[in-house]
Amino acid sequence: MDYNLLRVYFIMGTINCTKDPLKTLEEALEAGITCFQLREKGEGALTGIAYEEFARACQKMCQAYQVPFIVNDDVELALKLDADGIHIGQEDLALSRFRKQAKGKIVGVSVHNSREMEQAILSGADYVGIGPIYKTQSKKDAKPPAGLHFLSATRKQFENFPIVGIGGITEENTSDILSSGANGVSVISVICRSKDIGQTVKNLLLAKK
Repeated sequence: MDYNLLRVYFIMGTINCTKDPLKTLEEALEAGITCFQLREKGEGALTGIAYEEFARACQKMCQAYQVPFIVNDDVELALKLDADGIHIGQEDLALSRFRKQAKGKIVGVSVHNSREMEQAILSGADYVGIGPIYKTQSKKDAKPPAGLHFLSATRKQFENFPIVGIGGITEENTSDILSSGANGVSVISVICRSKDIGQTVKNLLLAKK
């Protein structure tokens, strides 16, 4: 997998946004995000036809900017839309099963410890999301922070495997995460709640190791 796709990896669902979700995504794409994951979960999230229509609108927008469109957790929707990939957690559908249904697609896995990291690689993940690095407000069911130490240790053990950091990431701490070994940062709130999405994405892209 191309490491550059993970550089600024935007995750969003309708409940995360302070303004129109599609407008938020469009501004983020215009500013240069490198990957997008639709994560439509939580109280008040879209369901049924409204969910599918929103997903299609997001996908169409991503295609226009040639940015990968990833679906969180929902294998059925990812296959139906022929999404570029899927991101699954430790409690989600087994990675190997999805691989059989969607050859050639990007598969990401959330990991929180070394055992999960090794299992993700053995199962054929294309990249892993390590986190939460810091305490996060975006997921009510988030695990305790993994911290930079685990990220650094994982990078030393797996020198070339694609890793994106997630959880509590801001414009100010992005450099620390990159310096600790991540190929990029995965963010929700920092973009969704930004008053100037273009500048926020630019700052994330310009952060140095």
